[in-house]
Amino acid sequence: MTITRSRIVGTGTYLPQRVMTNAELAAKVDTSDEWIVERTGIRQRHIAADGEFTSDLGTAAARQALAAAGMTPADIDLIVLATATPDQTFPAAATVIQHKLGMTSGVAFDVAAVCSGYLYALTVADSMLKGGSARTALVIGAETFSRLLDWEDRGTCVLFGDGAGATVLRAEAGRGTSDDKGILATRLHSDGRYNDLLYVDGGPSSTGTVGKLRMKGREVFRHAVTNLSEVMGETLAAAGLTAADVDLVVPHQANLRILEGTAKKLGLDPAKVVVTVDRHANTSAASVPLALDTAVRDGRVKDGDLLLLEAMGGGFTWGAAAVRW
Repeated sequence: MTITRSRIVGTGTYLPQRVMTNAELAAKVDTSDEWIVERTGIRQRHIAADGEFTSDLGTAAARQALAAAGMTPADIDLIVLATATPDQTFPAAATVIQHKLGMTSGVAFDVAAVCSGYLYALTVADSMLKGGSARTALVIGAETFSRLLDWEDRGTCVLFGDGAGATVLRAEAGRGTSDDKGILATRLHSDGRYNDLLYVDGGPSSTGTVGKLRMKGREVFRHAVTNLSEVMGETLAAAGLTAADVDLVVPHQANLRILEGTAKKLGLDPAKVVVTVDRHANTSAASVPLALDTAVRDGRVKDGDLLLLEAMGGGFTWGAAAVRW
């Protein structure tokens, strides 16, 4: 039986030029490099320049992904952008990226699921490619989270950074087996009961302001390890696979302790987990595609590898994807 699979054929990233170290943060708030590294694993983060918008980051990452795929913007008929920090309330930042790429046709829209956004966007694009409404897609995660931070709150301002990651998906024929290349299975979840554990205290409808990020870190950590390990197992089962089949885990880069705790709970070798949180911090929807591109470009991702992507974010939202490279 022949089925349609969505195969990732190119990856790209963009990180703003400015790097903010822990030492620089320690001069602003009551913290230290040792405190941040011990509790999060983060050593630095990138910060977007004045006048550098989420769409600029996303466009740069998209161009790199297209180059890696050997494609041009004219080859793309779908853009799905995951972001919690669009340039404007509307229109969708994806349409701004579409214009910056020189595209005048196709479909472009945003998906808002915070740190899980890339997994949500990937699932939506996969569904559209499988359904035949598109043949090639740009799936982008881009954030300027530094614009949402309270720089006097040491519990949150040390955790986040700015960046963008992009992937090019192409519809290809598969046999319907776990040996197929492409997206084998995705699973998504949400639970709005936990809004007050991770949120932004503003919005057009509620306050008329952008607001600042607020988080109860200990509670988020507890939910993250449980939810992520469960959805990873669920996704592997849907693909007819087990943790022993996984060659590389590409997780949301929130906190090194969460990465280690999730891997341990699922019985995964920590050496198989891609870690970029030390260099990028938490870039929300951009973190999974940033980590994926890092592993692709440094040679860790090899032909035929089984990758397990996962993320959890405010909402709560969470999800995972099993991908054969």
